[in-house]
Amino acid sequence: MMVRTIGIIGGGQLGRMLAVAAARLNFTTIILEPQPDSPAAQVANRQIVAAYDDPAALDELAATCDVITYEFENVPVSAAERLAAHRPVFPPAKALEVAQDRLTEKRFLNSCGIVTAEFRAIDSQADLEAALAEFGGRGVLKTRRMGYDGKGQRVFKGPQDDPAGAFEALGGVPQILESFVPFEREVSVIAARAQDGTILCFDVAENVHRNGILHTSTLPATIGAETATVARESAERLLTALDYVGVIGMEFFVMPDGTLIANEIAPRVHNSGHWTEAACVISQFEQHIRAVAGLTLGNPIRHSDCVMTNLIGDDIDSLPEWLARPQVLVHLYGKTEARPGRKMGHVTQLLP
Repeated sequence: MMVRTIGIIGGGQLGRMLAVAAARLNFTTIILEPQPDSPAAQVANRQIVAAYDDPAALDELAATCDVITYEFENVPVSAAERLAAHRPVFPPAKALEVAQDRLTEKRFLNSCGIVTAEFRAIDSQADLEAALAEFGGRGVLKTRRMGYDGKGQRVFKGPQDDPAGAFEALGGVPQILESFVPFEREVSVIAARAQDGTILCFDVAENVHRNGILHTSTLPATIGAETATVARESAERLLTALDYVGVIGMEFFVMPDGTLIANEIAPRVHNSGHWTEAACVISQFEQHIRAVAGLTLGNPIRHSDCVMTNLIGDDIDSLPEWLARPQVLVHLYGKTEARPGRKMGHVTQLLP
């Protein structure tokens, strides 16, 4: 099937960057997003202003697009399935099902032979207290669904942290307790799988988070070749198991001995892959568009060392300084109001 129009569910910055990449390859893009004048719609050909699960809007998207993708993992699975009855949807709905529930995600990773932290399902305060006792009072409590950039979480550093009321404090919804992982650093790999099953990975990035939000991604990561190989092979196993098409982000903890513990997956282009638009000829965004449109994947080779820095909230005030630096690519997201924790843009500096 000849693809001319690509539908993108979600109008945030990731959808914006996908639309830009699509335009460079001469594709038309239509955004489905309830917020008028969304960041993605500012650069796309058209926006359907409606809820992500609006039946009429979904039918319109299917009728006007050749293939449909999405920019965030909390798209209703029912919406993806409705669209898939009429048009190809990539990544597949199965990837959404796995990524939307942290318990399901951990179990699926384990079924692929990918190591995670120990975890326990938490459905009550009693479950939480029993699991904390098993984990020596330490662990990270998370809601199973929703939550991102550190939201919907609570960290227990030891027996001194009283868990009383913690289950209800996170809404009394189904939760998961993950055992404490004494990691040395955090890394991620951005991988892509084409419709013909070809899998290509970008280099592993080393990430630093602040207040649960990604602050910087640095290339190359300070890890050994064997650790990098395990990260890529883990992503390849995951993509194959999901019969995936598109780009995925996979985050890992690096232990002191160089072994990896998988943390999370994101079935979409990923914040820790933004560096690719400056340090690679083919960015993660173009790679995703190529995959979903049925084109050949590009060579993900990195031509420069680099550091990508998120501009969060008032960080946008430092823009003049970044513009004055050499070898810096600046990408702003079209957001007019800077709020605490809000991603306003990012910069990637190529290193000598």
